[in-house]
Amino acid sequence: MVRFKSTTRLSSLDVPVILTQTDTTVGFLSQNSQKLYEIKSRKSTKPFIKVYKDFKSFLTDGNRVPLSQKNFVRRSKKTTFIVKNRAFRVAKINLVSQVLRDTTWHYSTSANKSKESFNREFCETKADIIIEDNNGLIESSSSSLIKINEVKRRKIR
Repeated sequence: MVRFKSTTRLSSLDVPVILTQTDTTVGFLSQNSQKLYEIKSRKSTKPFIKVYKDFKSFLTDGNRVPLSQKNFVRRSKKTTFIVKNRAFRVAKINLVSQVLRDTTWHYSTSANKSKESFNREFCETKADIIIEDNNGLIESSSSSLIKINEVKRRKIR
């Protein structure tokens, strides 16, 4: 379910905060990290994960993965990587939504206040756009978090 049926109504939103089911759990997506910091009441020193819709977008954004880890990154599912203190994930968005297809990347975070569980009412009041399919919004486990460099990889979460 997309609450806004007309794209002309979306043009008035500067940079929207989207509430949707991500590849792992319910999440807020936006290209404005400041809005996400305000919603989550989160310290601005803790960065957000940048989610790309495909590897081409990831590379176009000027990112690189160590050559020895490239195949591991490409084949991983539901995994967030940290390379040189930058967190990213390449995740295909399953929902057929023009809003999500038009952007190549979003900052992503779980849909809740910091260190609290999912609360639908809270999330609906904070989101500019809500995208939901027939399955609804389901809180599930977050992605794995792996720090990689040229030589090794270390699982953090």
